Amino acid sequence: MKKNILFIICVLTFCTSCTIDQNNSSATNGTSYQDVVIENILTRRSIRQYQPTPIDSVQLRKIIECGLYAPNGKGLESWEVRVVSHPDILQSINLSYNENDSTRRHAFFEAPALIFIAYNTEYDLSQVDCGLLGGNMMLAAHSMGIGSCCLGGLARFVNSDKGESIREILEFSPTHRLLYAIAFGYPNESPKAKERHWDRVKFIE
Repeated sequence: MKKNILFIICVLTFCTSCTIDQNNSSATNGTSYQDVVIENILTRRSIRQYQPTPIDSVQLRKIIECGLYAPNGKGLESWEVRVVSHPDILQSINLSYNENDSTRRHAFFEAPALIFIAYNTEYDLSQVDCGLLGGNMMLAAHSMGIGSCCLGGLARFVNSDKGESIREILEFSPTHRLLYAIAFGYPNESPKAKERHWDRVKFIE
C-alpha cells in the first residue's frame, strides 16, 4: 500500500512539473509568443556599421534554415543561395566592386558574412519566393542579436559586365540570376526606426 501511494505521489509530481514547464514554454515573464514575434519584427533595423566579430557557423546555419522554411510557390524552393564568410573572398568581392580602390565606400559595410540570393528566371514568381526567404533570414538573425542589410547596389554590380569575376565565384546555375544580397554581422550602431506611411494602405470594405 505504501509503495502504491509513493508511486502516485511521484506521478503527480512529474505531471505537475510537466505542466509548469509547458506553461513556461508558452510565455516568459508574462510575455507571449505573439508579443515576442511582433517585437522582433518591429525592432529590426537595417545595419550599416558592423563589429568585426565573425558569426558562429551554427548560428549562420540556423539563419539559413529559417530562410529555407519560408513560404514558396508550389513548394518549388525556386531560389539558389550562396553564403560567403571567408575573409579572403569577402575582400575579393569588395575590391572587385570598388575596382581595387580601397578609399571608396565598402560594398557591404565590412560585414563578416554575405548571403547572395538568386531567382529562377524560368519561374515568374521566383522573385516573390526569394523575398520571403530573405525576410525570414533577417528576422531570424535579429532574434539572435545579429544585424542585417539588403544590398541592391552590390547585386546590380554583380549582374553587370564588371561583375563577372564575382559571378564566377558564386557559380549560380544558368537558369538563375542574382536578385539581391544580404549583409550579416553583429551591429555596431542602433539606428532609429523611420516613419511608416499608412496612407499607402487602403482597406477595401
